[in-house]
Amino acid sequence: MMATFSKLNLAVIISSFAIFQFGFHSLSAWISSRVTSGFNNLDQKKKIEWNSRTVSSFHALLVGAFCMYILLYDDAVNADHVWGDPSIVQINLSITSGYLISDLLLLIFYWKAIGDIFFIIHHIAALYAYYFVLRWGLLAYFANFRLLAEFSTPFVNQRWFLEVLCYPKDSKFNIINGVLMTIAFFLARIIIMPIYYANVYAELGTEAFYRLGFAAQCAWFSSCFVLDAMNLMWMVKITRGCCKVLRLIGQRSKALKNGKSD
Repeated sequence: MMATFSKLNLAVIISSFAIFQFGFHSLSAWISSRVTSGFNNLDQKKKIEWNSRTVSSFHALLVGAFCMYILLYDDAVNADHVWGDPSIVQINLSITSGYLISDLLLLIFYWKAIGDIFFIIHHIAALYAYYFVLRWGLLAYFANFRLLAEFSTPFVNQRWFLEVLCYPKDSKFNIINGVLMTIAFFLARIIIMPIYYANVYAELGTEAFYRLGFAAQCAWFSSCFVLDAMNLMWMVKITRGCCKVLRLIGQRSKALKNGKSD
């Protein structure tokens, strides 16, 4: 059992933190101002959130792709869900940990612009769980499975980008992204819940489960319950928003049809 963080994992965490800080403070604005002129017209508060969401999307795409690779090709972790060789998963979690620490500092420092207590809770719960994987190398499969949730993040961020760029709610881009966001969030964060907890249930009472110890077991369950409670809350909000847009489209289509009939 590993007693401390490996030098490699620490190096990845520090590098990840530095890269995401650089992305927020410099790279995002440089790229965004060249991609859309709308970025330059935003006030300072919205530019802060824009940069935050840009690095968030980059992180989600990076670790999401890494997650899929591990799920498909990391035989050691997939064969032993509790004690399988965590080496590759730890690299991915180190990237995510660096991002979460970076984002936590930004949330606190720019609280008036992007502060959100639910994001603070989310980040702390995730880091608490990842600590056990990174330090002792346990539960790597389950940690990687949780990170699949990041596949929905780019769509959530894109919805905000379209909103601040003043795209109409019933525009084609908004409608397509809204539907994809709802589907992605449901698939990546909700529908996988029974699959995830079925795998958890399969490990209960086994020798591997008892070897974890009480502290790791508590971290495993408590972090999952907190994160999933928030995912369900966000799913309700996203579904309501999607339904409003679809109703708006329906009303507009009906009005156009009635107009043609007249």
